[in-house]
Amino acid sequence: MPRTTAHRTALAAALVTPLLLPWWAAVPARAHGAPTDPVSRVVACSPEGGARTGTAACRAAVAANDAPFAAWDNLRLANVNGRDRQVVPDGKLCSGGLPAYRGLDLARADWPATRMTPGATLTMRYVSTIPHTGTFRMYLTKPGYDPAGPLSWSDLPEKPFATVTDPALTDGAYRIRATLPSDRSGRHVLYTVWQNSSTPDTYYSCSDVVFPEAEKERPEGREPERKKREEPPRKEPGRTAEPEKEEPSASTAGHDSPAPRPRGGDETPLAGASGPASGPSAPMLAGGAAAVLLLTGGAALAVRLRRR
Repeated sequence: MPRTTAHRTALAAALVTPLLLPWWAAVPARAHGAPTDPVSRVVACSPEGGARTGTAACRAAVAANDAPFAAWDNLRLANVNGRDRQVVPDGKLCSGGLPAYRGLDLARADWPATRMTPGATLTMRYVSTIPHTGTFRMYLTKPGYDPAGPLSWSDLPEKPFATVTDPALTDGAYRIRATLPSDRSGRHVLYTVWQNSSTPDTYYSCSDVVFPEAEKERPEGREPERKKREEPPRKEPGRTAEPEKEEPSASTAGHDSPAPRPRGGDETPLAGASGPASGPSAPMLAGGAAAVLLLTGGAALAVRLRRR
């Protein structure tokens, strides 16, 4: 057989053979899926991560990995069959224990994160270029989780807060709706496990999320300190505060305000209140007293002369 004819026969076989195989054997083994909203660490630090790829956490993850996360959608283990806690070691949950993704397990508090609201409805967008049937299990780290330490199974509740089986693949992504726990605050990790039923594979991903910080409760029986001069006057129980009456000042006690009356309503000046008599009536009182004495003395003298 001529050499040219042999090449043509091989090429025809390569084109026809996939058509004779089942669809899952014909497609490539890579490109399956990962969360893009809330963004997972592997997507954020991949070449498709945009500006997040340049963050300090992603640079450290790539350096620890010795390679970029080009295969961001292929973080999977075969034949786990629900034995996640037995197969994936503590401290390696984000990488699934795979050396090619070890940079994702760095214990840091500055991973690119998505803001969340406690108790709100989450709609996760899980991108997948190859449809698979299976179940998604979603976990959220427990209250009090410390992002400065490695992620362990003890940081996650025993049961997922949401479980969704066989969601529809729309526009290249699964959209998974679930209600978030209402008792979380601060930084947490949303851990997603996708166990396929159409393949023996299970996919793992870590999405960093941030909830509003909870307000610190004030110790019981203790009030905030205030300066005494800033405290309002206290009111006695059962009484309403009345404005204090001001005494008229020197400038207001004259023409504008009447002089205060003595108690009892008597306007007559008290005896002796003004001191010794003075003024034009004093000489008249003195002259009248002298005349009375003179007349009395004269009358007494006349009576005595008549008796003699």
